[in-house]
Amino acid sequence: MRVKVLAAMSGGVDSAVAAARAADAGHEVVGVHLALSRQRGTLRTGSRGCCTIEDSMDAQRAANIIGIPYYVWDFSERFKLDVVDNFIAEYAAGRTPNPCLRCNERIKFAALLEKALALGFDAVATGHYASILTDEAGNRELHRAASWAKDQSYVLGVLNTEQLAHCMFPLGATPSKAEIRAEAAERGFSVANKPDSHDICFIPDGDTRGWLAEKMGSEPGAILDRSGERIGTHEGALAFTVGQRKGLNVGFPTEDGKPRFVLEIRPKTNEVVVGPREALAVAEIGGSRFSWAGLDPVASGITDALGQRFDCEVQIRAHADPVPAVAHLGETETGPELVIVPNDPLNGVSPGQSAVLYLGTRVLGQCTIDRTVSAVPVSAAG
Repeated sequence: MRVKVLAAMSGGVDSAVAAARAADAGHEVVGVHLALSRQRGTLRTGSRGCCTIEDSMDAQRAANIIGIPYYVWDFSERFKLDVVDNFIAEYAAGRTPNPCLRCNERIKFAALLEKALALGFDAVATGHYASILTDEAGNRELHRAASWAKDQSYVLGVLNTEQLAHCMFPLGATPSKAEIRAEAAERGFSVANKPDSHDICFIPDGDTRGWLAEKMGSEPGAILDRSGERIGTHEGALAFTVGQRKGLNVGFPTEDGKPRFVLEIRPKTNEVVVGPREALAVAEIGGSRFSWAGLDPVASGITDALGQRFDCEVQIRAHADPVPAVAHLGETETGPELVIVPNDPLNGVSPGQSAVLYLGTRVLGQCTIDRTVSAVPVSAAG
């Protein structure tokens, strides 16, 4: 069936090939590049940065070859409010956010999709490596891509039923990135060998700590052990992340000579809590900001009630391996919470990260982690 498709074109090879495949499928395709910064650099530096003027021009050239209309839409204000300011606020609260996931949630599949539907488009196509499958009843499900090495379903875990109904991922069944680059070369795209973007797009030099210090300032504070004893001084708590080892100014060595790791950041008191590696083990995580990717576990027949425990797998980082877990909805004083208990403790989980639930290749849903429960008591890990 021919539909009207808005192809989000970042200026990279993946989105260019995705737009071309949508056009080859007979759809009415229009390309759009999102300008996410009002002070865009004129050039990239290798694989660092994105959404630059150069990226916009690369997208334009690809659209011309495909033979589709092309536009640049200014989403810079929305991006600043929903992604950049959120990133700062999360660090200010002692959490470690995932800006790419937040961008997908609030920009590409909220603001962009909302505008696309208002303009009469039926779907938004992107170059993400993920797949959408339909069950026997016609319900759409989000699944991993054929290539697990390139799979990006983790950062799409925030998509809900309504959004999935209007998403198109033409690269989902492609077995490798090499095949995408070869196809791009055959099509004559100048981006065929363009490096993939890495790091946070609005911090292209990769210096997150310096960027946060510039935006928020930094004040020296105490480094504490798990018992509350002061053992050092830091230059600013906001730039630390749970699991971090480097950059700790600790004046007292441990008795066994083993290194210490960041276990907790306390922004209100400007304190950083450190301890041994084994204290990073987490036995339970919980998050009140959760959503289901498609039908919820009850509607899917996975469990009889959301308060009942159901088996699944949980992934806590974009490139982490999923681990077996049990999940259920619990109740807190402020409302429901998605509670996840891994079969084996997770390592170095930080509030602010996203926990995405899977059942095989299917994405069930996700939550932003609000709390963690250590698997190791204070008395057992110092």
